Amino acid sequence: MNSGVKTITIGMLGCGVVGSQVARLLQDDEQELSERSGALLKLSKVGVRTAGARDGVDSSLITTDLQSIVSDPSINIIIEVMGGIEPAKSLILEAIKNGKSVITANKALLATHGHELFNAADAAKVDLYYEAAVAGAIPIIRSMRESLAGDQITRVMGIVNGTTNYILTKMHEEGRAFDDVLKEAQTLGYAEADPSADIEGHDAAAKAALLASLAFHSTVVIDEVYCEGITHISSEDVLAAKSMNSVIKLLAIAELTVKDEISVRVHPVILPLAHPLASVRNAFNAVYVESEAAGQLMFYGRGAGGAPTASAILGDLVAVARHAAYSTVGYGESDYADLDIAPIGAVKSQFFVRLHVADKSGVLASIAQTFASENVSIQTVRQSGLGADAELIVVTHAASEDALDACVEKLKAMDIVSKVESVIRVEGAPA
Repeated sequence: MNSGVKTITIGMLGCGVVGSQVARLLQDDEQELSERSGALLKLSKVGVRTAGARDGVDSSLITTDLQSIVSDPSINIIIEVMGGIEPAKSLILEAIKNGKSVITANKALLATHGHELFNAADAAKVDLYYEAAVAGAIPIIRSMRESLAGDQITRVMGIVNGTTNYILTKMHEEGRAFDDVLKEAQTLGYAEADPSADIEGHDAAAKAALLASLAFHSTVVIDEVYCEGITHISSEDVLAAKSMNSVIKLLAIAELTVKDEISVRVHPVILPLAHPLASVRNAFNAVYVESEAAGQLMFYGRGAGGAPTASAILGDLVAVARHAAYSTVGYGESDYADLDIAPIGAVKSQFFVRLHVADKSGVLASIAQTFASENVSIQTVRQSGLGADAELIVVTHAASEDALDACVEKLKAMDIVSKVESVIRVEGAPA
């Protein structure tokens, strides 16, 4: 690299699992990353909340004075890997105000305050990049933001949480119960000690908000995302799906429903084995995009962990450093569309309904009449067991959530129905 090359100085906020990987790779691969950026990259400061050495990080770089990093005039780019809303939000806004580009992996912050942050970056004419905030090493943000910028995306479906996908994979392949697999996931480090953000769908909902905002050029925040986790999925549900040549996955879905309206939601879905997302196993992630011109696209890879997330951050760093070296900025966020969010009750899906009924004459006719009373058409029905253990599995044609909910309430009130065990949405059930 010649002597006339510009030096780009980097400050980092946070040095946990991801941050330490980023710092280590930045120091180990400094020359290679500099060659790719067209600028000499130098890690200047690493901000932490508590003092102490960090593995693989030069101790002279570490400081607990976070404010000094975002206000340092010699620093050009901030990498934020602290997580949480505050102080990350205030520090990022201060960095942007001071003319620094920002790279962040903070999905919770962007899904809550992204509009404010992107507007601030646009006004300051700096970059705000966030590839690592969704699906780890999978380059889905850059693909949607840049490669598909000339296309009209109509639907995005993703397996964007490795913890839940690991649990559902083991339940499907090994016939194990939810609680048993969750404990194993915690032992292996796939799930936190408090796994609620994962298993209740909140982590995936934050990512759904970001994907929807990007796909449809309209600001979506996490509070607008319908969210349902996997804690109610039983071994019996998994077996029933298996008998349908299908698998249960927790999906983040964002789609155009009608003109000027989108649906954004996270919930379990029964997917046929032929669907590309059905083959995504264990802790891997995948995002399936449908668009008018490109058609169907699938992005697959490791969605979490220190190294995959660091890879995404460093990819952003090379791009942002290149912009800084030539005094330009990259793609900003386009939120020109002001689309309504469809209420979940109006969203149409096929449904799987598993219920226990009395095994006697006329039961099927009565059940069918109940569905028909709410204009919900039955696609298939299957009965197993005898007597008090008789089980019905009904798969409907597409119906609104409100109509299906009304059916379920009527079913629960029927003497011939001992219990409605589960209701799960179905994607692409064979006719």
